[in-house]
Amino acid sequence: SWHCTLSKMEAIIGLPYQVLEVPNLKLRKPSWVKMPSPMVVFGFVLVSYFLVTGGIIYDVIVEPPSIGSTTDESGRSRPVAFMEYRVNGQYIMEGLASSFFFTLGGIGFIVLDKSNAAGMPRLNRILHFCMAFTLIIVSFGIMRMFIRIKIPGYLAE
Repeated sequence: SWHCTLSKMEAIIGLPYQVLEVPNLKLRKPSWVKMPSPMVVFGFVLVSYFLVTGGIIYDVIVEPPSIGSTTDESGRSRPVAFMEYRVNGQYIMEGLASSFFFTLGGIGFIVLDKSNAAGMPRLNRILHFCMAFTLIIVSFGIMRMFIRIKIPGYLAE
């Protein structure tokens, strides 16, 4: 039965091509267009990861302030970086700080992967492992602290 549906769908989609003819164009790539190097692609992916995990889409749509403010017991206004009790809301600086540590943890996993390269000297391998685990553990600890600041009482021991 799905084969019959597929052929009907092909007939519907192919209908315009029964009337129209695809032009025979001889397009060439300009000589100045080159394939980007792997590190350029990696840099683009890393920057886009930083921006997306930082909530750039939320920041563009909602336009939150860069930092907030709260009033303490004596009536003075003091700045705050985390929008407490709002899981779905953030200040711009909060998003950038969180994004920095997400990216730092991701770089830790990349370094951990690179430490398994063939032919790497033992000392370099150990240094790569130490640096990778340090980046991952620091990132995890800071993000856990950020959650505790954002949602007081969460993960309480």
